[in-house]
Amino acid sequence: MSITSGESPVLCVNKMEADLSGFNIDAPRWDQCTFLGRVKHFFNITDPRTVLVPERELDWAKVTVEKSRMGVVPPGTQVEQLLYAKKLYDSAFHPDTGDKMNVIGRMSFQVPGGMIITGFMLQFYRTMPAVIFWQWVNQSFNALVNYTNRNAASPTSVRQMALSYITATTTAVATAVGMNMLTKRAPPLVGRWVPFAAVAAANCVNIPMMRQQELVQGICVKDGNHNEIGHSRRAAAIGITQVVISRITMAAPGMILLPVIMERLEKLRFMKKVKVLHAPLQVLLSGCFLIFMVPVACGLFPQKWSLKYFKRESRKTACQERPCCGVRQAFEREELATRASRESICVQPEDENTDGNNGSGFQSDF
Repeated sequence: MSITSGESPVLCVNKMEADLSGFNIDAPRWDQCTFLGRVKHFFNITDPRTVLVPERELDWAKVTVEKSRMGVVPPGTQVEQLLYAKKLYDSAFHPDTGDKMNVIGRMSFQVPGGMIITGFMLQFYRTMPAVIFWQWVNQSFNALVNYTNRNAASPTSVRQMALSYITATTTAVATAVGMNMLTKRAPPLVGRWVPFAAVAAANCVNIPMMRQQELVQGICVKDGNHNEIGHSRRAAAIGITQVVISRITMAAPGMILLPVIMERLEKLRFMKKVKVLHAPLQVLLSGCFLIFMVPVACGLFPQKWSLKYFKRESRKTACQERPCCGVRQAFEREELATRASRESICVQPEDENTDGNNGSGFQSDF
């Protein structure tokens, strides 16, 4: 903004502050209707470098975000500072409670934490004790992430979380041990894929059990004016299915392609002489996959979906279908990967004569 001879610098600054006071810090920087926009968004908030940010700077980010939401912008604040504060806030604070999350459970720790566990699972897959130990470590990490990013609106009981943790760990260990026994005579590469099968099986069990209350009671459904009109078990089931798919997609490239790469590298004369470096190399390569796959998996599905019908579900009677242009399911928190549904919004109905297809299919607004 240029300053003419009749304007004072103070007046210019006041104008800038007035503009920033109306700045919507919660508005996404990138178009969330597109896959690329969602990937950019999650690249921003899963940046592993934010794990190293000092506590004092995180506290500054929280204060800055809260003041911006109230329309109070400190003098001299730039837009870049507000965006950086929001990045730190999203990476370290719970969106529902505003409490600072433990470091291991933060979204920004997904890459460093995941690369270590994935690398060692892929390296130590031959012996039974190593398989059991690293599958237990992986499920313990997942349980901590789930607990840290739990939905404050529909809290999960300690008993439910413990049951989910035990079941997922048992499933992962049983799958890994069973497949190891079945693949003893198979090519070595097949044995290297066992950890991925165990992780995928555990995700299919762990996430639905963690969100079983939503499957039983449904998730809140609102109309276009944000008025609650009921609960939908169907929307909850769709959201949980997408969580499972996202989690498996996040792990798939690294845990499928990395064994192929290591199988070839280990045949090289140089690699045979430095076996001690095999595990660190797998950890490093796992990080290379995860640094891209974490945001890609988180942005795989749009954060808002629509249903052709909303079913008002009664506890005593069968479900009654009610026409509705769509139940918008808003995923307010990707537990990184536990992108379970938080609320649903039923948008305004379409004109009754616009479409003859009145099925209850699930379709995206985008």
